[in-house]
Amino acid sequence: MYKVTSKLRIFAIALMILGALFTAVGFWAVPSSQAEVQQMIDEDTAAHGGGHVETTDDQHGATDPSDENSYVASDTTDAHMDSHDNDHAEHLYHQLKNRPWSAVFVAAFFFFMIGLAALVFLALQKVAQAGWSPLLFRVMEGVGSYILPGGIIMFILLLLSGLHFNHLFIWMEEGVDIVGHENYDALVAGKTGYLNVPFWLFRAGAFIVGWNLYLWNIRRFGLKQDEAKSGDIVWYKKGFKHSAMFLVFFIVTESIMSWDWIMSVDPHWFSTLFGWYVLSSMFVSGIATIALVTIFLKSKGYLEFVNDSHIHDLAKFMFGFSIFWTYLWFSQFMLIWYSNIPEEVTYFVTRIEDYNLLFFGMVAINFLFPILILMNSDFKRVNWFVVTAGIFILIGHYIDIYVMIMPSTVGPSWFIGFPEIGALMFFAGLFIWYIFHTISKVPLIPKGDPYLGESKHFHY
Repeated sequence: MYKVTSKLRIFAIALMILGALFTAVGFWAVPSSQAEVQQMIDEDTAAHGGGHVETTDDQHGATDPSDENSYVASDTTDAHMDSHDNDHAEHLYHQLKNRPWSAVFVAAFFFFMIGLAALVFLALQKVAQAGWSPLLFRVMEGVGSYILPGGIIMFILLLLSGLHFNHLFIWMEEGVDIVGHENYDALVAGKTGYLNVPFWLFRAGAFIVGWNLYLWNIRRFGLKQDEAKSGDIVWYKKGFKHSAMFLVFFIVTESIMSWDWIMSVDPHWFSTLFGWYVLSSMFVSGIATIALVTIFLKSKGYLEFVNDSHIHDLAKFMFGFSIFWTYLWFSQFMLIWYSNIPEEVTYFVTRIEDYNLLFFGMVAINFLFPILILMNSDFKRVNWFVVTAGIFILIGHYIDIYVMIMPSTVGPSWFIGFPEIGALMFFAGLFIWYIFHTISKVPLIPKGDPYLGESKHFHY
């Protein structure tokens, strides 16, 4: 059995502590009021010479004291400028308040989706009755086990949004569905039958419970199968049936989850490809994590029957889903760009204008690096290449989730600072600690699996 080393435990705990501190600093640094934001704007304007205000006054011609209408024009202009400045300050204030919340949400979802993808990959292996993968089942279960704490954290974040602790989801704003209210939004009002907090939270809770129920069952069935008499595969058959049902449940709930938790941060935009797009990002990140954990355990003297053919197959999935993700990204981008419908292209215009480097950088990372590193079949058998590709994939898809969320919640006020780095460190530490703690609880070899012998002698 694997035993978590003190170094790994200390490393994970240190990440959590430092991450929590950095995240706390990010929340602390948020301006306390709209007046403070206005002061920041005034100081910035003064530092740049106040050119905007002077230019506006000159354009309105309110400088000639001999013109009796100049004072009226000046008053009207000043009132207009004050109103504009107040609106700008209020908008910027909400964006700055959203930033640490958004950073936590992005990191929490990123690691949650890795755990969920690993669990789904395990279910696929069970249903396919794959002979190559049983040696990796305990790793998949360990990575997938994170959906328990990760799911609880996600639900808490969603609940806090529903209780208006933040403004991540604009469709939750008061009065958006009330005609005549200053926040009224006709498009959002038409979706309130689906986008309302009670139903939204109910869906999230039902999905998280359903996914964790499968996790609990498949883990239990596997351990029961290990204890069964030779030739008795009743628990294996139960695992097969539950995995098939889970995959049907997942393929429906994953799409709804991606609409509810990510796409609804901008309820004015939608894409019929979005569920598949998020799914592809989940899968490639989850499989990359399975590969990294497998290689780590192998390097520590565990999983002695795992060979380069197993690593090769994991690398093939990493390569294949990287291509699939790129295909979906291009399909979504190209169709929206070509049709040039204003309410659709806004999504990409915002990202290209305000997140240009991140937006195109993550496409390069998620496509070019896996292609260059893993295209050669021999490289897929070399741990160093697979680890390098896995790290780039995880970095690239974290940025992908970041670019999905941030433009709608913080707009151009984004920055990679304390809250972003802190949230990533905290959830990375929690993820590492939890999955390795889970892996250490049971033997790494599922000795009761009927395909274990084939997996041990897997070569091609």
